Amino acid sequence: MERCIGAVSRGVRAPIIRQGDDIVQIVADSVLKASKEHGIEFRDRDVVAVTESVVARAQGNYAKTQDIADDIRAKIPGGEFGVIFPILSRNRFAICLRGLAKAAKKIYLMLSYPSDEVGNHLISEDQMDAAGVDPYRDVLTEAQWRKLFGYEKHRFTGVDYIAYYRQLIEEEGAEVEIIFANDCRAILSYTKNVITCDIHTRARSKRLLKAAGAEIVLGLDDILTAPVNGSGCNEQYGLLGSNKASEDTIKLFPRDGQPVVDGIAAKLFEATGKHVEVMIYGDGAFKDPVGKIWELADPVVSPAHTAGLIGQPNELKLKYLADNDYAELSGDALKNAISDAIKAKDADLVGNMASEGTTPRQLTDLLGSLCDLTSGSGDKGTPIIWIQGYFDNYTM
Repeated sequence: MERCIGAVSRGVRAPIIRQGDDIVQIVADSVLKASKEHGIEFRDRDVVAVTESVVARAQGNYAKTQDIADDIRAKIPGGEFGVIFPILSRNRFAICLRGLAKAAKKIYLMLSYPSDEVGNHLISEDQMDAAGVDPYRDVLTEAQWRKLFGYEKHRFTGVDYIAYYRQLIEEEGAEVEIIFANDCRAILSYTKNVITCDIHTRARSKRLLKAAGAEIVLGLDDILTAPVNGSGCNEQYGLLGSNKASEDTIKLFPRDGQPVVDGIAAKLFEATGKHVEVMIYGDGAFKDPVGKIWELADPVVSPAHTAGLIGQPNELKLKYLADNDYAELSGDALKNAISDAIKAKDADLVGNMASEGTTPRQLTDLLGSLCDLTSGSGDKGTPIIWIQGYFDNYTM
């Protein structure tokens, strides 16, 4: 019988995971239980994904704001520094900023505009254009900003992030001066010591700052790369990918993820005889066209995955074949011709017009987006995603 269903993504419920839990066993047991209770059979190249949040929680990869402060004091002992290009987030950055402020006498906070790196807007492009502001050149003080744009609040959170970040810094006893610019080098008119908080453009920002005469340049990925006061850490990403755990604690991005995914794959193979791909996923890589927010505040979509998830899709565009190569065919003749083309396709279709319009992204980015949308970020209780049929094609 011909299969009528293609790719299927299912959220799998799991116990509430706590520090010290065996995340490998929990994930394997949860998916096996779902398989038994719902009569779903495993197939080779199924994908089982687990959110980075519960992996880090099981690992106990936490730190206090005081740990952040102590690390900063050791690296910028003067206590006066710039903090540039932070994202506007109570969950992602505010708790980090509290730790930075604990280490500071004075912070020069430089915000990008009209939005942060992931699309949270301070103002709209229309407001910026109407004010005659050039985002490529103009550097604005807080007083100038307020005169031009007033007291805008984030459309979804209702927060005035300028006031909110000022308050956080001052609550920790530090002075703050806020400026608005999009050239990282603008901060050097205020201080030569800089913490650049951008996520995906951080390497360029560091390079430009150093070339322009900055004395100390750190990224968030340079903070808590080793334990401080017995804290958690992330050797590769530091504070990037962290989330608020409490008013004084952050949960860091998981570390040592490869043994986790390999261990889950091994347990599922032992139980089912099927070769299942496994990944840890964070934020998906997609954009909300209305709110204009990129859901990509983690440094990578997948910090660890099994080897079968390396690479990009290698697919033919069915509508291209139907409209061009086989435009004169229809019905079974068209179906058979397209099936034969898929079976005979090259191992690498880069540059082939018949693959034009297929998604040129990493498999882990595509799968991570699917997982993130399936699990959500609220109270669904499904930190594990089981995907079937993702690697099928029209002939399978």
